[in-house]
Amino acid sequence: MAVNKVPVLKRCRSLGLEPSYLGYDKKSNRELKRANKKMSEYALQLREKQKAKFIYGVLEKPFHNYYERADRMKGMTGQNLMTMLESRLDNVVFRMGFARTRKEARQIVDHKFFLVNGKPVNVPSYLVKAGDVIEVREKSKGLQRMKDIVEVAGGRLVPDWLDVDVEKLQGTVKELPSREQIDVPVDEMLIVELYSK
Repeated sequence: MAVNKVPVLKRCRSLGLEPSYLGYDKKSNRELKRANKKMSEYALQLREKQKAKFIYGVLEKPFHNYYERADRMKGMTGQNLMTMLESRLDNVVFRMGFARTRKEARQIVDHKFFLVNGKPVNVPSYLVKAGDVIEVREKSKGLQRMKDIVEVAGGRLVPDWLDVDVEKLQGTVKELPSREQIDVPVDEMLIVELYSK
């Protein structure tokens, strides 16, 4: 599996992102050197795509596949793309407060910590649907790691489209999120423009 080894804060700085969108509470004190340099239209489009890929932890080929699927769906391609990225299992686990960061969510999904509708799922890119029930497996509930995560991330604000019961360590997807409910600083229209060239 390909892994991006660039330090998170350095990558956030280069993309002009707040680390809090990734679940990190660190802050970078350094300023970006080329902050006042004018960017071309292509550079702006590419940066938006890189932002989306970095936030959701998706590599180039799967990201392109998401775009193709979003393009075939009804409605606006950009909004469809953002909804699909947001409804990935690793992202939903992060949003529910069962992981401190999206990277950690990806790892614990990979280690079979979760059940979706009663069945174990260890695919971080699994797309959840409205009505899906996501819960921590009985075996994983007693683990110290899970207790630590809930202690730190349990108080996080849960989006409206999810319903979470922290006591039972389970949550329900009430509906798929609309673009207004996704608080990610990405201009998806620039991504659509980039791919439609």
